[in-house]
Amino acid sequence: MDRVCVIGAGSSGIAACQVLAARGIAYDCYETGSEVGGNWRYLNDNGMSSAYRSLHINTSRQIMEYASFPMPEDCPVYPSHFHIARYFDSFVDHFGLRPSIAFRTEVVRVDPLPGGRWGVTARHLDSDETSERVYGAVLVANGHHWKPRWPRPALPGAEDFTGTQTHSHDYRTPEPFADKRVLVLGIGNSACDIAVETSRVSRRTVLAMRRGAHILPKYLFGVPTDHLTGSWLARAPLSVQEQGLRLLLRLSRGRLEDYGLPAPRHRVLGAHPTISDDLLSRLGHGDLTVKPAPARLERDRVVFEDGSTEEIDAIVYCTGYDIAFPFLEDEVIDPSDNDIDLYHRVVAPDRPGLYFIGLVQPLGAIMPLAEAQSHWVADLLQGRCALPVPERMRQETRAYRAGLARRYVASRRHTIQVDAGAYLRELRTERRKGAARVRRGATGR
Repeated sequence: MDRVCVIGAGSSGIAACQVLAARGIAYDCYETGSEVGGNWRYLNDNGMSSAYRSLHINTSRQIMEYASFPMPEDCPVYPSHFHIARYFDSFVDHFGLRPSIAFRTEVVRVDPLPGGRWGVTARHLDSDETSERVYGAVLVANGHHWKPRWPRPALPGAEDFTGTQTHSHDYRTPEPFADKRVLVLGIGNSACDIAVETSRVSRRTVLAMRRGAHILPKYLFGVPTDHLTGSWLARAPLSVQEQGLRLLLRLSRGRLEDYGLPAPRHRVLGAHPTISDDLLSRLGHGDLTVKPAPARLERDRVVFEDGSTEEIDAIVYCTGYDIAFPFLEDEVIDPSDNDIDLYHRVVAPDRPGLYFIGLVQPLGAIMPLAEAQSHWVADLLQGRCALPVPERMRQETRAYRAGLARRYVASRRHTIQVDAGAYLRELRTERRKGAARVRRGATGR
């Protein structure tokens, strides 16, 4: 079996490394930074982490942990990024993975070669030297929360605005916003966290959004919310999940309009959830002001779609991220509009040997999903599973897209969405089908 290349030593990359090592598959892992953890390593020297100082996970540790390495019992239910980084360090040291990771090494180019192999060019950052190596397969685990997506086109007047304009990717602490008039644009998890934090030190904080969102607490009736939604409720039909969760939210927090937020126009499970225990209380205290989306900027002020204006000193754009693979040419994989055709979110149908680990946005946590994806890829590498023909794979991706369109709000945010429990079952089913293809010696179905 040819050696395998793993790109990235974040939460998905180290999961892939652990599975490959356990299966006896030789691999090299390349990591731009000097430590593991990727997005969860605060102030990561790879320059790609979007973690801010106060960041905590939005899924409980029991949902987030790897199946092969549970988080310690003394870890908080909702750990901070500091806890998570220590957990990842313990993970790679427990399984002896660290020697196989080339730190401070950036993959700059990945090229398909004849015979289904892949040429990988890496740059060693400390010496600025490059090296080239041929691999039988490449597992891409470079994450999808590192390239900030700015409004396109930019807001009218943005070039003449006299205040600061930053992206949430570069937010770390609230102190730079002390005594300023702050506009936070967005209603996702980062937007809510940043608006809450800056409201404690700013002169005024305004939270603006294009549409409303359902706000979920971290606890419902004393139980972590994802313990409810990830257990009995997750096994029910989608319509029952919707009704059950809507009822639980109405009982626990009332109507969002009573806090000054716009009523969401979509179902509770029709968009990636926004989770915050603090936002509603800050709104109830009058520490935050809610506005519709900005229409234009005018030097030191913002004009909103309802015609109102606010003097603003700083804007924080919480407008999400673009999926990008700077080491792959677009003709190999085109990530335009965050829309990528991958069989079961992992396999490039027309690029044998190219796999993507952790390229999902789950209702749940990525870590156990990346671990399960890696087991499936290991099956494929070892010949335990076989893939269907490319057209069958493309049929699956078309069906997946159609399902997203039926369920979710149209947005780049929902192009790689999965339900964690259902997706794990999907992968288990595909592994069984792939094993059956091997036994039949056929790849038609």
